[in-house]
Amino acid sequence: MIFWYTFLESIKLPNKKAMFKLNRTGMDIAVVYMFILLLLVSIPSLIERITGVMSMDIELFFLIIYFFIFYYLPLTIIVFILLSIIAYAAVGLAKLMKRKLRFSILWKMAAYTSTTPFLVYTMIALFFPISDKLLCLSLLYN
Repeated sequence: MIFWYTFLESIKLPNKKAMFKLNRTGMDIAVVYMFILLLLVSIPSLIERITGVMSMDIELFFLIIYFFIFYYLPLTIIVFILLSIIAYAAVGLAKLMKRKLRFSILWKMAAYTSTTPFLVYTMIALFFPISDKLLCLSLLYN
């Protein structure tokens, strides 16, 4: 239930009240929330691979295992690295402005602001074939 409330508050960003509530969530909630969000984002690619491979004789179980090893895991690693780079850049900017902002708060805010572009990507990818490179491009929204 906490993830649902986190999702609803992250949709409301950049509202100050939503930002205050999201800053109160723990880092563990933010990380698990990102795993769930990235699982949601990868659903169109999973559907595309399942429908594309149905003509072959590959077991569905092995296809799903293959998908999570060679698509979901690298996607998660890349997104987490990019979120960390964004947070480090924001820490540097905060130090230049002489503000006391910690890495964990900036990482959470970068993760929560990625909700909207990821959902837009997912909705478009369900109906139109889109390159996965646009998913990484949506991180520029942060």
